[in-house]
Amino acid sequence: MPEAAKLVRVPALKTVAEFRQHVASLGLALPCEDAIVIGAASPLTAPVADVTINGKILGNRWAVQPMEGWDGTTTGGITDDVRRRWRRFGESGAKLIYGGEAMAVRPDGRANPNQLIISAENQSGLAELVQTLQRAHRERYGTTDDLVIGFQLTHSGRFCKPRDKQRMEPRVAFRHPLLDGKFGVTSDRQVVSDGEIAGLIEDYVRAAKIAGEAGADFVDIKHCHGYLLHEFLAAHTRPGQYGGSFENRTRILREIIAGIRASGNRIELGVRLSAFDSVPFRPDPARSRPGRPGPGVPEDFSRCLPYHYGFGVSVNNPVEPDLTETFRFAELCAQLGVKILNLTAGSPYYNPHIQRPAAYPPSDGYQPPEDPLAGVARQIQAVRRVKEHLAQVRSPKSEVRSGFASPIASGPRTPLLVGTGYSYLQEYLPHVAQGVIRNGWTDLIGIGRMVLSYPTILADAVERGVLEAKKLCRTFSDCTTAPRNGLISGCYPLDRYYTAKPAADVLKQIKRAAGA
Repeated sequence: MPEAAKLVRVPALKTVAEFRQHVASLGLALPCEDAIVIGAASPLTAPVADVTINGKILGNRWAVQPMEGWDGTTTGGITDDVRRRWRRFGESGAKLIYGGEAMAVRPDGRANPNQLIISAENQSGLAELVQTLQRAHRERYGTTDDLVIGFQLTHSGRFCKPRDKQRMEPRVAFRHPLLDGKFGVTSDRQVVSDGEIAGLIEDYVRAAKIAGEAGADFVDIKHCHGYLLHEFLAAHTRPGQYGGSFENRTRILREIIAGIRASGNRIELGVRLSAFDSVPFRPDPARSRPGRPGPGVPEDFSRCLPYHYGFGVSVNNPVEPDLTETFRFAELCAQLGVKILNLTAGSPYYNPHIQRPAAYPPSDGYQPPEDPLAGVARQIQAVRRVKEHLAQVRSPKSEVRSGFASPIASGPRTPLLVGTGYSYLQEYLPHVAQGVIRNGWTDLIGIGRMVLSYPTILADAVERGVLEAKKLCRTFSDCTTAPRNGLISGCYPLDRYYTAKPAADVLKQIKRAAGA
C-alpha cells in the first residue's frame, strides 16, 4: 500500500538558506529575512499608527489569536486554567489580544459544555481576566497604554455541544449536502429560522455591552471556521432575507452592528473571517491502515456542482479559493466601521490542513495532503491580496505602497489586517514575519498555537535575537486531540503545567490506541 509523501520537517532545515531553498522547491512565495532584527530596527516593533482602537495606538505588530481551552465552568465562568492562559497572553508582549478566546453569546451556542459564556452572571470573572492580563503585561513591559484587548463573540452553530462533550446539538444556516451527515444535521428544524435571528442579534448586542463594561476595548464578531455567522456567508441556497444574495448573507453582521450602535455602545469592532473555505476532507482510504489515517483527500463534490455551499471558494472547483466575495466583505467591514479584520481560512472540523497547517494530525484528522508550508503561504498570500485590494479601493489612482503605512484617501478607513497561519514556521517564524510586515502584506502577525508552548516567542526574538528551540510548537496537534476526546486543551508535550495533569496520561493512552 503506498504511503503519504515524506515531509521535510522544519527542524531539519538548519539554516535560513536551507529554509529558503525548500520553500523555493515547493514553488511558494514566502519572504524570509536573513536574520532576526532586534530592538527598534525590527519591523515587528513598529507601532500601528494607522488606526486607533479605543483611543490607543497599538505598540507593536503582533497579536495573540483567540485560544480557547475548553476549561471554563459548566456555567461558562472562569477557572484557574483560564486565568493562567490570560496571564500568559499578557506576558507575551503582544499589543493586540485578539478576542482572548471564543465566548458564547448564549448557553446553547457553546461548542463544548465548558466554553466561556459572556453573560451578566459571568461579567465579573471576565473583568478579572482583563485585569489579570493587563497586570501581567504591565509588570513585564511597563505600560498598557498601547495594549488592546478584545472579546470574541460567537455562536457555534453546526458545531454546538452545549451540554455533553460527545453529543452534537447543531443549529445551522442551511442544509449542506456534504457536512450535514458528518455533524448530525438530519432535519430542517435544525436550521435557524428568520424569526429566531432577531433574538440572536439581541444576544450579540447584549454581549457587546457586557464586554465594554468588563473592560474590553473591542469585540470580535466571529465569522470564521464554519461557525454560525460564517456559515451564513455561504447561505446561497437559503430562502428569505438572510440567504441568497450577498446583501442578504451579510445582513446579520449589519444588523448586529446597527444594534450595538443603536444601544449607545461605542465599543470598537473587529471581525475574524475565514477568507476562503474548501470542501470537507477525509483520510484517503487507499492509503490508510489501522491506526494510521492516510493523507487527506476532498470528499466527492461532483454531485454538488456548481458549488453554492461555501464562501470564498470557486463554484466550479471548490477546493480552490475565489476571493471575489472576500474583497466585497472586506469593503463592507470598512463601510461599517470595523477597525480590525483578522483573516484565517477553512475549518478545524472538516479541513484542518487549510486552517492550521501541521506536520502531525489530530486524532480525528488525516496526514497532511501537502507540505504544510503550502498552507502557510496560501493564507499569507490571501491576506496580501485583501490588503492590496482595500488599498486600491480607497485610493484607486495610487499604487499599493510597501512599508508600514496604508495609502491615505477619503472614504471609510481601511481596517487593520491580522494575518494567520504562522505557527508552522517554527524557527523561521520571526524571519518570515519580518518580511511580511516590511513588504506591507499585512498589518499584524497573529500567533495562535505557538502561544500555548512559547508565549514570548516574538518578545524574545526582538529583545535577544534568538529563540528557545525547546519551547517551539512542533504542531503535534495535542491541543486539538485533547478536546476532541473530552479533555481540556493545552500544550501537553511542551508545557509542564499540562504535562503534570492527569489528563496527560489519558491523552497518551488515546494516542497509543489510535496508533499515533
